Amino acid sequence: MRRDPLPASVWLRWLPHGLVCLAAFGVAVGGVAQLADNGGLGLGAAWAIGLAQGGAPVLALRRPLAAWWMSLTLALVCAVAVHGGLGVTPGVVFSWPWTAAGIIAHLLVLLLLALRVRARAAVEALALTALLTWALEGGWGGTGYQPTGVAAVVLSAVVVALGIAVRGRQEARAELVEQTTLTAEERARRTLLEERSRIARELHDVVAHHMSVISIQAQVAPHLVERPPPELIENLAGIRQNALEALTELRRVLGVLRSEHPEDPEGPYGLGAPGTGAAGMEVTAEVRGRVRPYTPGVELSAYRIVQEALSNALRHAPGSTVRVEVAHRPDGLHLEIVNSRPREAVPPSPGVGHGLLGMRERAAMLGGRVTAAATPQGGFAVPAFLPGDGTPQGGPPPVPLPTTGEQTP
Repeated sequence: MRRDPLPASVWLRWLPHGLVCLAAFGVAVGGVAQLADNGGLGLGAAWAIGLAQGGAPVLALRRPLAAWWMSLTLALVCAVAVHGGLGVTPGVVFSWPWTAAGIIAHLLVLLLLALRVRARAAVEALALTALLTWALEGGWGGTGYQPTGVAAVVLSAVVVALGIAVRGRQEARAELVEQTTLTAEERARRTLLEERSRIARELHDVVAHHMSVISIQAQVAPHLVERPPPELIENLAGIRQNALEALTELRRVLGVLRSEHPEDPEGPYGLGAPGTGAAGMEVTAEVRGRVRPYTPGVELSAYRIVQEALSNALRHAPGSTVRVEVAHRPDGLHLEIVNSRPREAVPPSPGVGHGLLGMRERAAMLGGRVTAAATPQGGFAVPAFLPGDGTPQGGPPPVPLPTTGEQTP
């Protein structure tokens, strides 16, 4: 059984329920009057059947299958109860085997049933309704009544077809939303994995350089000492061998990670996103604190974060003024990239914030952090912190997923 397919908005969700209850009240009152006046039933029996017929649509709001059995049973009970009085009173013609109130109640029940269960179950309910109608009108029959069997079956078929069509459209829409969500999540994961590979390719060059230096120094060191001890020669040879093996493994990993079309072949020298000047963007830089060297990973990540923030400002706020602040503090490197309000309206970007996710990924791998938020003046700010030693706290961070609240400048 699926959840209630009615609208999610509070008052819109309860409006159809109210309409069904109002229709059920009319069915109950009209059914009692028809059974008592034209059907020849006592007032007590008429009220019992009428109220039960009116209660079936209300029950169908929560238990449509039980309500359908209830409505079908009441149709049989009503047909049997009034069959003996058909044609007895001159001038009185009774609708049989379905009363007008019974048809309306059963149509409401069938519609709610078709909206809530599989199409096969709804068709089976329609078939049983038609079978009961044929058995009463065609097999049993009578005289002095107005036949309603054909009208009841035709209207029931129309209602069931309508319910199946509406339910199918709702399921298709829900499946489309689900697929769109899964596609967005998969795209975010793929982008972050590509960003991690890009980081690994960049850091490989730094690590490989240091490993090469270690190997060369270990090879040269014995020649700097007159008559070096055998233990020293052996240890230095082991260091050189380990460095060469590590360098070989790094090159093997690089062969897997290296893209066919590497980006930014000139490396992280200089600052700025391509085309900022041509787009009329004014970029100012402020350096605070005493400049000191950082590990290559921190310097490379800082460059990429500033570059991505400038690219975002160029894309989402063309013509704005951008301030890049670099603060050297005892705990590490603090960055803040703030752009002003764009000079003209910018059409919505199809991006989903992958640039921000990539910046956060870089900072997290070094034990730092990156946040992003709109400024009160209508611009956008990207503060970042990278620890001085670039030592991550724990293992690699999990791949985050985009959230509905993710903002882009």
